[in-house]
Amino acid sequence: MHTRTLQPGDSAPDFELPAVNREGIVSLADLRAKGAVLVAMFRGLHCPFCRRQITRLSATREFLAREGVETVAIVNTPPQRARQYFQYRPTSLVLAADPDLRTHHAFGLWETAVLPDDTDPNQVHWPATTTMARFLEVTTTASGELPEAMNMFAAMEALNAKDGFALTEVDRRVAEAHGMQEAGHFLIDPSGTILWSFAEAADRPEEVCLFPGDDEIIAAARAVGRY
Repeated sequence: MHTRTLQPGDSAPDFELPAVNREGIVSLADLRAKGAVLVAMFRGLHCPFCRRQITRLSATREFLAREGVETVAIVNTPPQRARQYFQYRPTSLVLAADPDLRTHHAFGLWETAVLPDDTDPNQVHWPATTTMARFLEVTTTASGELPEAMNMFAAMEALNAKDGFALTEVDRRVAEAHGMQEAGHFLIDPSGTILWSFAEAADRPEEVCLFPGDDEIIAAARAVGRY
């Protein structure tokens, strides 16, 4: 199933998720009561691109806070595994775990279905569907981190090796079950209305693992005061 990703003007669905780096739960309603919220949703810890974006957002959070915006990152990882990882790699972000992808799906972020390679090209419609052969054509240098362009799976393996990140059995299960899950960012005002959104690779697979930069996110946050 692949439905429309929520857009500016849509109402953000409320969520309550297990907190990762604090006690209790992370509630969107509680956060909105204090101001605007940037919600960033990611794949599991197996994805080095997602881990890098979480690190970037940790730095960006300081600027967003000056604009009255809190930043929340949601990872598709069981809470216990997420807590284990972030215990040794702390972040200032509010972190929540959603192993069932309920929040991702509620915001219209879905998994791309992989069809057989011999599927009629006219029946393949990104981002709802792709074939593995087509997806393997997509390459990246991870913004120059890699010595040469690699397909996404090889790139993730190389980056994980570079990071010294060894996948646990839990990470492997998440990767196998939800490796083609979309990521996304949503800026939500205190009333619960989405003001800005970014869906990963919404138009073409070549944009997989590309996330919004600081400038784009901060510009969106600064616009909050004009609504």
